[in-house]
Amino acid sequence: MIPWEFIDSAQVPGTGGELCLYRRGDEFSIRLENCELMNSRVHGSEDALAELACARIAHRTCPRVLIGGLGMGYTLASALRLLGNDARVVVAELVPAVVEWNRGPLAHLAAYPLEDERVSIRKIDVARMLKDKQRAYDAILLDVDNGPDGLTRQENDWLYTRSGLDACVGALRVGGVLAVWSAGPDRAFTKRVRQAGFKVEEVQVHARGSRRGGRHTIWIAVHGGL
Repeated sequence: MIPWEFIDSAQVPGTGGELCLYRRGDEFSIRLENCELMNSRVHGSEDALAELACARIAHRTCPRVLIGGLGMGYTLASALRLLGNDARVVVAELVPAVVEWNRGPLAHLAAYPLEDERVSIRKIDVARMLKDKQRAYDAILLDVDNGPDGLTRQENDWLYTRSGLDACVGALRVGGVLAVWSAGPDRAFTKRVRQAGFKVEEVQVHARGSRRGGRHTIWIAVHGGL
């Protein structure tokens, strides 16, 4: 067995937590202390997050998409494959080192999506972008802190509250799509999404993108109908 090699670490702003990047052969892992948050061999649900959302808005002229959380770049790459040349994708990533990892040792994994001219990066909490923008996006994709049951940063919980969902409503254009990734189902969150005025579908997808292995949850919600 090839041992894991430590590559780099970075503090999560506003917490005492530390993200660590590891490599084992051609496999990469991002961990918070002893908890693995991301693995380059398990990204099927990250791909599906973008596929399920962008399929609903790809027909729009000049669609604008906000992605909260860069991860290893798989969600971004999946969105770019579905969107046309007139699309614009903004990625909000709180940890600057994650952006640098995606420009460095992780760049090849998702085929260098940060080099796409349709992409812009904001090293900022996605919550600030939601609060500042009104009717700006056709789709908002959130893959932040393990979903509604967070791990890394208490402030992330706001995204999944009624106030956070109301901010998403305000930031979406008419008929826009909110897509949320989670490690598992959460009935209380589904209820909050409906209470915010969304029509929501909860989808179980395989973590590895095949019919094998564990499953993750994705909520696809449209304000005004699916």
